[in-house]
Amino acid sequence: MAKMNSKKNLRLRPTGSNVTEDQEPFMGMKVRRKASRHREYKGDYLDVPSHPYLMKILQKQGDKQVLFADSVLKFTGSGKMKRRILLITDFAIYIVDPEIDALKRRIALAAVEKICLSELSDNFFAVIIPTEYDLLMASTRKSEIVTLLVEANKSASNYELEVDFSNRFEYHAAAELVKEVQFDKVEGGVKTRILTK
Repeated sequence: MAKMNSKKNLRLRPTGSNVTEDQEPFMGMKVRRKASRHREYKGDYLDVPSHPYLMKILQKQGDKQVLFADSVLKFTGSGKMKRRILLITDFAIYIVDPEIDALKRRIALAAVEKICLSELSDNFFAVIIPTEYDLLMASTRKSEIVTLLVEANKSASNYELEVDFSNRFEYHAAAELVKEVQFDKVEGGVKTRILTK
């Protein structure tokens, strides 16, 4: 008995759907690039075992299974873009600074409330964490990241992670700083604006 709570709020696959498992979080909600529909998911794009500092970070936290690893752009509260390594394990999200080989943040999957995406073809996504400040990132592998987060969250906590599609969403860039991301379709692509509320 699969259903959708609302047009903007994805929960389960509709009956009679020909959507594959890997496309489930995006079905009918998002303009998908052709390449992202049939892309092979690799997971670890950095070969984590070949980076001793990443292995040390994971071992210190007790995590063993890496589901995803790649470079992403993270947006700071002040609006700067920083290159970071995003690691997703079966229990947590890690944000690592590759310039100083240091863990910047670890977020338990159970703390994630939802993921916000636009309905357009862009690389942005926000991870909403009610007990902390949120994460706004950009990655060309966004579809894989969101799919893995949904699956990992389900496995870790038996809780269906909400995936919210809207061309305008808010996120907490810092404890007391709320920003809004706006997406507009323009000729040749998507215009993205990040505004302070």
